Amino acid sequence: MGLTLRQIEVIRAVMIAGTIAGAARLMNVAQPGVSRTMKHIESALGIKLFVRKAGRYVPTAEARDVFAQLQEVHRKVDDLQFSIGQLERGRGVELALGSVPSIANAMVPQAIATLMRRHPDIRINFDILRIEEAIDYLLLGKGELVAMSYHLSHPSITFEPLSRGHLVCIAAREHPIAERTSISAREIAGHPLIGLDPRDPYGAIIAGIFESEGLEYYTPIRARFGTTVCALVRRNLGIAVVDAFTVGDMTDQGLAVIPIDEETGFQTYVAYRADAVLSSYAERFVKTLRRVMNESVRRSPRADGIITK
Repeated sequence: MGLTLRQIEVIRAVMIAGTIAGAARLMNVAQPGVSRTMKHIESALGIKLFVRKAGRYVPTAEARDVFAQLQEVHRKVDDLQFSIGQLERGRGVELALGSVPSIANAMVPQAIATLMRRHPDIRINFDILRIEEAIDYLLLGKGELVAMSYHLSHPSITFEPLSRGHLVCIAAREHPIAERTSISAREIAGHPLIGLDPRDPYGAIIAGIFESEGLEYYTPIRARFGTTVCALVRRNLGIAVVDAFTVGDMTDQGLAVIPIDEETGFQTYVAYRADAVLSSYAERFVKTLRRVMNESVRRSPRADGIITK
């Protein structure tokens, strides 16, 4: 007969407590269950493991070697549980990840905070990357994954959909459009625009809308990253169009966030090497980041009333 871990636990509890009642208390179970288990074990083994002396259960001579082995098994189980506990806390684990600035600004920190509440001992190595840096970052093994705003075509990189987003217009609180509930591209064009480069994925969306409407994409001030654009807008140097993720947690920070009438949806991705399998920590991070981004978009309704999923 092979003993199960549960049966080993019962035998050890009786050995330590010296009584069935004491063993039941140690295991936080009912006394009859312990008694039945012991009878079943001894019947199946064909030997007595304990004899009763002065009301206590004393190991028999023939069972002493068995008890010594049980103690060793229990010690190894304890060691295993300790190792699992350390792994669950993230002890000795480093998760290296990258993100383009728009997602890195607010979304990734929220996801990291959630991940570290579950794995408080994990180490995070977080790099903010430009789109053109992401491929080398992954292929050179600098990190396990990158949160991307754009899908590149590369045979060695897997792109997995992350979350859908949209663009919004932002203005300083004292700007005339700050109280608007929505705004069109034509109305945006009537104000000095702090613009993203039209070659940037987000800049290309609004530049494309301007072109289709016959509007000039004139940007007296141009900046590469959304956080820089927000800082310029906050000083009322113009209005701007940015992705909703960049302003996802900017509540009461001197900016008005205004939905845009036109369709400005886009897809974000998580990228990783095609020849690699994401670690369980990386998978949990991606799942958390996707949830954080989806929740952020749900809090930021589109001008047409559609909430991007």
